[in-house]
Amino acid sequence: MRNVQPLHHRITRRLPALWIAALLALACCGTTFAAASASSSHAATTGLAGKWKGHYSGAVSGHFTIRWKKTGSRLHGSITLSNPQGKYDISGSVSNGKIKFGAVSVGAKYKGKVRGTSMSGTWTSPQGGGSWSATKSS
Repeated sequence: MRNVQPLHHRITRRLPALWIAALLALACCGTTFAAASASSSHAATTGLAGKWKGHYSGAVSGHFTIRWKKTGSRLHGSITLSNPQGKYDISGSVSNGKIKFGAVSVGAKYKGKVRGTSMSGTWTSPQGGGSWSATKSS
């Protein structure tokens, strides 16, 4: 019969190395998860530049077209509204999938969430408020 004592000593001597290897593996997985999470959040908002079409309802209802330009987290462009009819300059920001922008000349403020090729939220203006949603156009 084999002597188990030497095997026990060998395992005990290697145990700290196994713990270190396990901790390193967990640390690497955590870093990978954090990077993947950050890149998916970034991916959710990188496609904002371009043309978006949507509608709004509430105190005032209608449809709109937005043309965005994006520099970092800052947005600027124009919104064409059906009611009040016209084209207005807009500016705003996006961070962690949340968007805020406004059409200063008509006093409208928009906020909401962006996910891929769609965004939606709420709006306020001197006339009241309501909800809005849009999808990216090609």
